[in-house]
Amino acid sequence: MKITKNINKEIFREYDIRGVFPTDLTEDVSYTIGRGFASYIRDLGKNICVIGHDNRISSPLLYESLMKGLTDSGVNVISLGLCTTPMYYYACIYKGVYQGLMVTASHNPKEYNGYKIAFSAEGNAKGKEITDFYDYLMKGNFKEGHGLVTEYNVHDDYINLFDKSLKFGKRMPKVLIDPGNGTTSIIVHDLFDRYLTGVSYIFDESDGTFPNHHPDPAVEENLSILKKKVVEGGFDCGISFDGDGDRVGLVSNSGKYIPADLIMLIVIRNIINKVNKKEFLYDVKCTKALSDEIEKLGGKGIMYRTGNSYTKAAVRDMNLPYGGELSGHMYFRDKFPGFDSGIYAGLRICEILSWTDKSIDQLLEGINKYYSTPEIKIKTTDDAKFKIVEKVKQYVESKGYKHVDIDGVKTMFDDSWALVRASNTGPNLTLRFEASTEKRLEEIKNEFEDVVNSNL
Repeated sequence: MKITKNINKEIFREYDIRGVFPTDLTEDVSYTIGRGFASYIRDLGKNICVIGHDNRISSPLLYESLMKGLTDSGVNVISLGLCTTPMYYYACIYKGVYQGLMVTASHNPKEYNGYKIAFSAEGNAKGKEITDFYDYLMKGNFKEGHGLVTEYNVHDDYINLFDKSLKFGKRMPKVLIDPGNGTTSIIVHDLFDRYLTGVSYIFDESDGTFPNHHPDPAVEENLSILKKKVVEGGFDCGISFDGDGDRVGLVSNSGKYIPADLIMLIVIRNIINKVNKKEFLYDVKCTKALSDEIEKLGGKGIMYRTGNSYTKAAVRDMNLPYGGELSGHMYFRDKFPGFDSGIYAGLRICEILSWTDKSIDQLLEGINKYYSTPEIKIKTTDDAKFKIVEKVKQYVESKGYKHVDIDGVKTMFDDSWALVRASNTGPNLTLRFEASTEKRLEEIKNEFEDVVNSNL
């Protein structure tokens, strides 16, 4: 292993570092990131960090070279080994060491890997923090040293956290769990079987090649087998997680895919009378039914930009009891430390069911009806995507449309809305549309897709 400057700048993204192994990420790149991170936090007066890795095939190799880089620059390492990202988050909290790296590419395909990085208690680095770190790496002025490695198995302490944060009623819901062969496979039985009877599992063997389906529960297609088996088995719900375990997906008792913004609606209905501050954060991609319901319940909805690093920090900084985003990240702060854990979110859904005779479908009754598209991804380049969003903004302004630009351009009409934004995790544009009728949905979809396509 050696220090290298042959590092693709494009893998340093808005929320994390993410690229293809072994094209973008190699032992030398990982070693260099370790040297750079250790030197960077030593400049901040820190000499210790926490690291963990997910179950991807490339993760152990990248993890070992990262750890070598960290210790060669004089930083002591608390090594978690194989763990979910939420387990890593809690290890940082439990140890009081908030700087660290998690080797993971979240829900990306198996050939990807990367690093979620934190320099302080502010949480995962984002935006300029990441570009500044890249510039620091390229200078190559790394410190020397001999850091020590201490292994820490966070498993039992993590379990204890759940014991303090859950209280189930008399009803034991019948639940089907789909970890998608992701990293949650290593702990999901320990948690769900601890609190519930009648839990069944599919694809619960840890396998970083993800042989059964892509580990992204925000895409309905990935839950097609779960949907079918929930209906066949008469389950009260099906719950799924992404590759590193920080996001949740839900299937109702009737086999219906429940988007994360409607999961949030169920949660908010459940907790709004139990919390003092009745304000809840959601990202720009969420359905208007969610903000309608918060207002109906006497609460305040806060629309915010998309991105786990941003939304989690905002929920904390605004001291909100709960928030989340359409991708399935959810932050419970009513009786949990506020980091995103797909398993905890899934258990909270089960906790809600345990105190009622209602089904998931019934818990969603009475909400305002809208017609929405899924997220539409349009391939472009990292450079072009921002220019196209700017063109869309110019179009919207020329038409005099009401809009917000906290994250791309969200254009709002009385009966609909249209969102065009630059993806922060890849060379894509992300589009989503919603309207009160299917006809209107098609109209705004065609209008804004034409604007985007004319500028590709």
